[in-house]
Amino acid sequence: MLRYASSGDTILLSKLYDVCGNDLYHFMLTLSEPTLAKDICQMTWLKVIEKKHLYRDSGLFKAWLFTLARNLLIDEYRKQKNTSDDLDTLCAEQAPQALEGELLQRFNGALQQLPFAQREAFCLQQEDFSLEDIASITHTNIETVKSRLRYAKDNLREQLKPIIEDNHA
Repeated sequence: MLRYASSGDTILLSKLYDVCGNDLYHFMLTLSEPTLAKDICQMTWLKVIEKKHLYRDSGLFKAWLFTLARNLLIDEYRKQKNTSDDLDTLCAEQAPQALEGELLQRFNGALQQLPFAQREAFCLQQEDFSLEDIASITHTNIETVKSRLRYAKDNLREQLKPIIEDNHA
C-alpha cells in the first residue's frame, strides 16, 4: 500500500484488490445484505484511491481497509436513520465448515440474533484480526472487544447447546 500511495500505480492497486477484495466483501456480507455489501466495497475502494495519501504504515493494510468499509457502512445506516440496535443482519458465512444441516441453520440463526457490536467483533475475529486490530477497526478499547467476543460466544453457545447435545447423544 505504501508503494501505491506514493506512486498511484494502478497495477499495485489491482494487486491490493486481488489480495483483499474478497475478504472485504465477505466481511461486509456479515454485516449487511448483498447489494449494500457490494456498494460499500465499491465505495471503500474509491476511498482507498481518494485517500491513499492518508495511509500510514502503522499496521495491517487490511485493518485500515476494513476500518474504511466499516465507517462507510455505519454512515450508510445512519443515513437510513437506523440505530446500531437495528443493524441486525446476516452473518451466515462465518459458520465453521464442519457444521452441517440443522446445526448450520441454527448457527446462522443464532448469529443473526447477536447484537450488531457482538456479531461485528465475532466476525472480525473469524477474519483472523487480532484483538488490537478489532479494537482499532471498531474504535473501541481492547477490553470492550474482549467483552463483546465473550458475550457473542456465550450467546452462540447457549443458543446452540440443545442441538449440540442432541448430536453428541
